[in-house]
Amino acid sequence: MEQRSQVESALGGAAYGMLFVLGVVMGVVGGFTHSAWPGLPVVSAVLWLVLIFGVSLGAGKLMGGRAAAAVTSAGWVLVSSAFSLRLGAGDLVIAGDASGHVYLYGGMVAAVAAFLMLPSSGGSWLLRGYPEEGSAPPGKVQQGR
Repeated sequence: MEQRSQVESALGGAAYGMLFVLGVVMGVVGGFTHSAWPGLPVVSAVLWLVLIFGVSLGAGKLMGGRAAAAVTSAGWVLVSSAFSLRLGAGDLVIAGDASGHVYLYGGMVAAVAAFLMLPSSGGSWLLRGYPEEGSAPPGKVQQGR
């Protein structure tokens, strides 16, 4: 397995942290603007779906794995879930109307679709198979006879 330096690990952690912050910002802005067009509120919610899908997919492709898409989507889901809760005074950011349902549930579908469209970085555990009989287990060097 390839070892990474401390600087590379720190940069990777910072990149994932910024992707989470990007998801949080998208959730805050999207929560308040998902029904911004008075005549066509569902259209703006659909535009947010395209944006959520595109940013999650792009983050995953740029970082080279599904984790980046999951982190970005997690930031968005965290804020959007909180915005869909009714507060004690009856305040609600994401309302229970058509645009709110399209934005909230469609955004979750878009985030999952972006995650599933990305290849996994480690390969499938189902396709690895078992070592042949007599061969050394993974990570062990077989000694000569």
